[in-house]
Amino acid sequence: MKDDLALLADPNTNLGCSISASIQCGKNIGSWQGSVFGFPNPMLGLMMFTAPIIVGVALLGRVEFPNWFWLLFNLGHWFAIGFIAWLSTESIFFIGTLCPWCALVYAVVIPMWLAVTLHNMAVGRYGKALIGTGTALVTWVPLLSLVLYVVIALEAQLRLDLISQLFG
Repeated sequence: MKDDLALLADPNTNLGCSISASIQCGKNIGSWQGSVFGFPNPMLGLMMFTAPIIVGVALLGRVEFPNWFWLLFNLGHWFAIGFIAWLSTESIFFIGTLCPWCALVYAVVIPMWLAVTLHNMAVGRYGKALIGTGTALVTWVPLLSLVLYVVIALEAQLRLDLISQLFG
């Protein structure tokens, strides 16, 4: 968000997220994908990330939510994973960058989505047929997250050749 404001104030500003031509956020911020809903995407993140924080605090206080709430909460996570999948594809393949701040969001959303989705499956919120799958996979959230991180990193490496930019 700070970088969005800095670019508005001075389009030639040197952003802290600019590491190289392919690892930066300036091109992402300036693209139509950077404000797909008519306002900067970081504002969406600021609004949406409050929900998991509030739910997490409530769970620490032993609040129990009804099934409809968990399904609605998971729907928000499905939106988030779909949005970051789209954004990462747009960024890497069409804008030609990997945005460090976006990558940080990917790193947070992926395990949240996996944990909530697989937990909902394990407790039967998506039907009895998925309980076994959810139960078997819920303990694998860290490894599954790592696999998805590697997929994004490989896409970025193959398309943008980040290793040579960072170490070459």
